Amino acid sequence: MVEVLDSSAKLASFNGKSAGVKTVGVIGAGQMGHGIAQVLAHRGELEVIVQDVSEKALERGATGIEQSLQKFVSKEVITADKKAGILSRIRFENSLDALKNADLVVEAIIENEEIKKDLFKRLDELVKPSAILASNTSSISITRLAAVTKRPEQVIGMHFMNPVPLMKLVEIIRGAQTSDETYAVVADLTARLDKTGVMSRDFPGFISNRVLMPLINEAIFALFEGIGSAQDIDTVMKLGMNHPMGPLTLADFIGLDTCLAIMNVLHEGFNDPRFRPCPLLKQYVDAGYLGRKSGRGFFVY
Repeated sequence: MVEVLDSSAKLASFNGKSAGVKTVGVIGAGQMGHGIAQVLAHRGELEVIVQDVSEKALERGATGIEQSLQKFVSKEVITADKKAGILSRIRFENSLDALKNADLVVEAIIENEEIKKDLFKRLDELVKPSAILASNTSSISITRLAAVTKRPEQVIGMHFMNPVPLMKLVEIIRGAQTSDETYAVVADLTARLDKTGVMSRDFPGFISNRVLMPLINEAIFALFEGIGSAQDIDTVMKLGMNHPMGPLTLADFIGLDTCLAIMNVLHEGFNDPRFRPCPLLKQYVDAGYLGRKSGRGFFVY
């Protein structure tokens, strides 16, 4: 039931399917949103509109893209002219109305189902009938998001990995209603972005977080039960299991509030105690220890 999209003959059959996608809207100017916008604008034929209700978020997003691109210039991965071209294809807007002519909209807001549903209802009324609505959700049901729209066959999951400009994977999630045509367009666009697409069925956590989050949660239980220190747990996984980053460091990087939200989705979705969030994870989120973004999580930054 898992399909890998690569340069095989199967992917070649999607070639050109996304040619009609010229303008892409990205909702949310946070770390994921501005990373997605940067990758999209890297393609010379795509115009990108980043929308966020917060002016400060838009400013931080614009700064984040500029700094990221400058690193690529410094490392001679791209030229200064290429950087300028990418920046010229991104514009930042407060109003959702700015997305009304987009061919594809990628939602990258808070991992909250009700907030996402409300947004998808609004987008469904706003954007043109042919537009595809995609969610960058890491765990929430695409089927349920699609059901609040009048175009459920044009709703799909497009889960980018963090940091978006560096990570090659895009997890493509087909809801129960997602059409073959919508899937083909997104699969082709993923390849155009020089990413590897993997298709997942619409189950809680999809593939990535169905596997990753229980591992992180178990590492937190090991810390909670005093089996080892945070540093020792991470060292075992890095040096003993060849993981590039320890699970607790990774949790801090993702954000402990996001980890908890995903564990709650898994626990509620499967009604299985093995997905019960660790009490220590809940306590840290309650304390505001969210990881790198707050300056403290399992480690201090």
